[in-house]
Amino acid sequence: MPEILHKELSYKVNGILFQVHNKLGRFCKHDQYCEAFESLLRENNIDFKREIEIPIKFNEIKLTGNKLDFLIENKIVLDVKCKKEITTKDYVQMKRYLIASDKELGIVVNFSENSLKPKRILRKIK
Repeated sequence: MPEILHKELSYKVNGILFQVHNKLGRFCKHDQYCEAFESLLRENNIDFKREIEIPIKFNEIKLTGNKLDFLIENKIVLDVKCKKEITTKDYVQMKRYLIASDKELGIVVNFSENSLKPKRILRKIK
């Protein structure tokens, strides 16, 4: 059985996501969820960067357009959503973020769902 990537950190992050969802419910705004999540990351002494631009290079030109909601301990990319459902477009967006940031693990979380179901996405493309 393959080992789970960043198992302990993923477990902590998911726990914090559930704390936010349990406290705020499913009708808040994107920034409100992000602010609550950020405050709990700080409380738990988890290193992170928020809303960072990750450019990709094309012939020595930096192309912008990849803005990560969170990069957690320089290991996990977290994308926060507040919408009816997660779509294929959201998975493709996370793959793009993982490739641009050279990270292996992403989590997409949709706070508008009745029951929170964070989705782990692996890069796997070399």
